[in-house]
Amino acid sequence: MDTFHRRHLLTTAVGAGAAVAVGQWLEPTASAADPPKQRIKIGQIGTGHEHASGKMSTVRRLSDHYEVVGIVEPDPELRKRWQDHGVYRGLTWMTEEQLFNTQGLQAVAVEVDSDDDHLMDIAGRCINAGMHIHLDKPGGESFSKFKKVLDEAGRRKLTVQLGYMYRNNPAVQFCRNAVQQGWLGQVFEVDCVMSKFSGVSYRKYLSQFRGGTMFIYTCHLIDLVVGLVGKPDRIVSFPRQTRSDAGEMCDNGLVVFEYPKTTATIRTCSLEVEGYKRRQLVVCGDEGTVDIRPLETFDARPPQQLKLRLALSKDRESYKKGYQEVSFPQPPGRYDFQLIELAQIIRGEIENPYPLEHELIVQECLLKACGYPLS
Repeated sequence: MDTFHRRHLLTTAVGAGAAVAVGQWLEPTASAADPPKQRIKIGQIGTGHEHASGKMSTVRRLSDHYEVVGIVEPDPELRKRWQDHGVYRGLTWMTEEQLFNTQGLQAVAVEVDSDDDHLMDIAGRCINAGMHIHLDKPGGESFSKFKKVLDEAGRRKLTVQLGYMYRNNPAVQFCRNAVQQGWLGQVFEVDCVMSKFSGVSYRKYLSQFRGGTMFIYTCHLIDLVVGLVGKPDRIVSFPRQTRSDAGEMCDNGLVVFEYPKTTATIRTCSLEVEGYKRRQLVVCGDEGTVDIRPLETFDARPPQQLKLRLALSKDRESYKKGYQEVSFPQPPGRYDFQLIELAQIIRGEIENPYPLEHELIVQECLLKACGYPLS
């Protein structure tokens, strides 16, 4: 078994998307081990998103990089539910206006629920206030609102980072760099799956979105596919309903991205037993294959090491012809690498490896896949 050593991990996980020279992995501009130049003052708006508490827990733990100034939750029921929770204990609850008026504030994590009609309005106000934002996924149901926010962010030279945590996954970054270096040759197939088993109440929640399950989960996988092989020429969707106990909704679906020499399949389901354990990304080229399954192991009990299987048609640096296993040190947390990356971008230590153009393409592809008009 080949262990993915620290130098590779820092290059791919923290220096996400860094340029790679033929025959070697380049060191990132900055790494998690480097002492930060300054702590970023950050606040959070919203507690309703399913990743909200995880993001707050992470930025509080990353105290070398962030100083949390406060939390905004205008919904009294949500505030009552969360204000005594340990992850928010000791923080200052404030209004949005008070947050924006906090001296030195540089960034806001927008953690409003995906079904909130005002999601992109809040994101827009953050940008207009001069804030970089971490915007949890997906970016709403209106393409025009999403584009307006990104256009203004671009004009102001502000970062909008979508909460797609797999892009900073060390195994995914290894795959991306292998594709960029040409280790896999001409990529002809990408196959990815993101499923889980959800109860009736959560599936009823999903039923409000076009595409149902696809809307919430496909966005993560589209982010990976676009990052690997670009914007597709055509998108074909196959939404399906297996159970009727959650109303009219797609509880499983297939999306196919078509390219001149490549097809990418994206499957999502909210009915798969032990679905977390089969979340996967498989990339096949005419000179090699990367098979990541499962995509992450952060919640595995007992603890499980993150691994992938790599097949090569010939030796590539320290990796040999044929199939082999590559293992990675367990990331400190699900969101650490992405939020460290955000701090590095804000401080000017690295360029954003996922610029606004990428985020816009991902959102456009998601809405098309789920049947939304681009308006």
